[in-house]
Amino acid sequence: MKSIKDTQRANVRFGFDGHVYKRFAGPMAAERFGNETKVLRYLEAKGCSFVPRLVAACDKSLELVMTHCGTEAPMISPERLDALFLSLEREFGVKHDDAFARNVTYNHRTGGFNVIDFEYAVIVETGEGFTISDEESSRSVSGPN
Repeated sequence: MKSIKDTQRANVRFGFDGHVYKRFAGPMAAERFGNETKVLRYLEAKGCSFVPRLVAACDKSLELVMTHCGTEAPMISPERLDALFLSLEREFGVKHDDAFARNVTYNHRTGGFNVIDFEYAVIVETGEGFTISDEESSRSVSGPN
C-alpha cells in the first residue's frame, strides 16, 4: 500500500485494490472515527455522488475502507470550493467543519470534485456530529493529551 498521509491523527493509505484505508489515531480518535462513519453512511443514503463510499469500518482498529475519489485539488478556485461545500450542506444536509481545499479531490475519470474527510462534520437535520470546537472543548476540560 502507498502511504498518502501519516500524521499523529491519522494514517491514510492507498491500497492496490483501489480503496483508501484510513486509520484514526491521537486525540478523540474513536469519536472522529465514529463521526466520519456515521456521516458517510448518511450521505450514501441521501445519494450524494461527490463523496467517498464506505466499504468497511472496523470499530476495534478504528479503520475505514473507502472508495478512492481522486487526487488532491489544491488549485480549486475559492468560488468552486465554496459552492461545493454549500451544495453539500443545502442539498444533502451535512455541514463540513473543515471546509478547506485540503479536503477536496479531483477525479479525472469523472471530471468532478469530491469532498473527503468527514471526521469533523454535522448532520444538519439531527444536529449529530463532531466539530473541531467539540475537540478543542474536550481538550480544555481534560487538559492536553
